[in-house]
Amino acid sequence: MVDPKADGVTRIASVNVNGIRAAARKGMGEWLAHREVDVLALQEVRANEEILTKLVAEMSESTGQQWHIHEQEAADKGRAGVAILSRTEPTAVRSGIGDGHPQDQGRWVEADFTLGDGSTLTVVSVYVHSGEVGTEKQEHKMRFLQDMRDTLPALAERAEHVLVVGDLNVGHTELDIKNWKGNRKNSGFLPEERAFFDAYFGEEVGYVDVARRLAGEVEGPYTWWSYRGKAFDNDTGWRIDYQMATPQLAERAEKSVVDRALDYSLRWSDHAPLVVDYRLP
Repeated sequence: MVDPKADGVTRIASVNVNGIRAAARKGMGEWLAHREVDVLALQEVRANEEILTKLVAEMSESTGQQWHIHEQEAADKGRAGVAILSRTEPTAVRSGIGDGHPQDQGRWVEADFTLGDGSTLTVVSVYVHSGEVGTEKQEHKMRFLQDMRDTLPALAERAEHVLVVGDLNVGHTELDIKNWKGNRKNSGFLPEERAFFDAYFGEEVGYVDVARRLAGEVEGPYTWWSYRGKAFDNDTGWRIDYQMATPQLAERAEKSVVDRALDYSLRWSDHAPLVVDYRLP
């Protein structure tokens, strides 16, 4: 994708790679080489630190880009896993959320960066459970969403700027899912899930849905399409990947783009990267 980065802009991207090994094999490296990303949050890495570091180095070889990597694997090998890649070294990193349930491992990592004016930017890469109505998976998901509700205000108190990005596995409103009527009783669009997002983006917690603010009240832009049927070709998608910012940081967001592949054959994940440019101090 040709999208030159403006001078003075920090480009932050997030994508569920659906397995970093498969993504690298299918063409993620070409995207990474041309996208001028400064901070990249990954979800569903499904690999340990050694494999991730090796693949990132291979994908960046043609450009000579060097990346600092902070990651957390899932307790269940080959599942989940989150990471933050950055061109500058973080001043601090942290992993985990809530009481440290094994099912939540590999789903939340944080990195702090010092900005030009001495303030701190905290970036979080998060992968919320997919959930399944009536099962333990849904219980884990609802607990995790509550942990986020408890954690977001504390993050905003600790750093001047906070950006929580990733695959949150919930469509907040009817604009976020093409077939919302058929999914009202399914995990990902349940009223009780969406209520958490009302809190996150309302006065109760006070974060801003950056992509929605920049796009306006339009359908999508979607970030995930099933591999099954003609979902991608027909743009029957879900907007479940977010960049959630504290208000002052959200005001610095200039442009949001979903890097949707031009053709089904060019996809290297079932998600598309969400890329936002910020003019940071």
